[in-house]
Amino acid sequence: MADIEALEAQLEQLKARFLAQNKHSQTADKTPQDTSAQVTSAQQAKKTTSVNETSKVNVYATIRPTFGLIDETTHSNWDVRDALSHAGLKVSHEFQPGWSAQLHGEWGIDLANEGNFGKSRRAYTAISTPYGRFGIGKQRPAQYLFIAEYVDIFNHSSSPFAYDPESIFFVDNLLSYRFETGPLTFVAVGQFDGNQGDKQTDLFNAGLSYDAHGLHAALTYQQNDIFDKEIQLGHNRIWAGSLAYQFSNRFYGALSYQDKDYVRNQTTLSRNGHTFDLSLAYQFAKHYKLKTGIFDFDDGYNSFDANNQSFNGYNITLEWLPTEPLRVHLEYLNKSFDNQPDMQSISVGFRYDYKQQWRYE
Repeated sequence: MADIEALEAQLEQLKARFLAQNKHSQTADKTPQDTSAQVTSAQQAKKTTSVNETSKVNVYATIRPTFGLIDETTHSNWDVRDALSHAGLKVSHEFQPGWSAQLHGEWGIDLANEGNFGKSRRAYTAISTPYGRFGIGKQRPAQYLFIAEYVDIFNHSSSPFAYDPESIFFVDNLLSYRFETGPLTFVAVGQFDGNQGDKQTDLFNAGLSYDAHGLHAALTYQQNDIFDKEIQLGHNRIWAGSLAYQFSNRFYGALSYQDKDYVRNQTTLSRNGHTFDLSLAYQFAKHYKLKTGIFDFDDGYNSFDANNQSFNGYNITLEWLPTEPLRVHLEYLNKSFDNQPDMQSISVGFRYDYKQQWRYE
């Protein structure tokens, strides 16, 4: 009997020892799993709070020499000219989701003379946010972005031909705001040049555009004061609209119109003018494109006034595009003036575009 009791006591001791070892094993197995879960959770939290900052650098250049005959009523000459060659650098740096800093510099290349770098075309810094893009420096205004850009399809330094004589392309000392939502884009700019004019806003320009499914439609308003030194002569006021449509992969059409009031303090000097540009492009073969434009510029002066520079005309351009960066063109241009000698020209030119982008994280 005593032997049985001793055996049962030994079994109880073995059972207790087994349970203790099993519990220790479960605890040891559980600890690494919990630690791993905690590490993973910490990594996920860190990932959600950290930001992968990215930078993009774009370098580009376009060289556009032309050679042609310019024939006016009184004389004619052959000349090598430049169709707005330029080079630029654009950098953007995203430092938060939806937030990025941008800088942009662009300078003309004067091929018509010594081939030197010409005056700046763009020089600004901007901050893009979920609430819009804010920029300071020399930039494109709304008037060009919404009105001129869509008819500016030719290889010529004076196109769009009616828009060109008195309209704006680049504006210095500019403060800009741009906001996009869906197909709508709103742009407002103001020029602030304290050494000129009335030392307040020298120019205000705003516009709204709709862009979707190959259609562009826009309206803009521009006003700028006109000064002779510190004496205000009046102001210019422009309402403008544009329409453009990509009918197919081969056919594109665009038109723009500006109604310009030359409001002067001496009402006898006030006048009203306009610009009209129509541009069409048709790709009739894989490497060939035909472009044509019709234009009309009216500066509001009487046709017999010595100051009158109004004109109308048309141009026809044939392009050969043997490879994506290269265009070769042949252009005929005709301008008929109200009070100046008429002009026509025929020219041939090359355009070679280069661009390179780098991305860093």
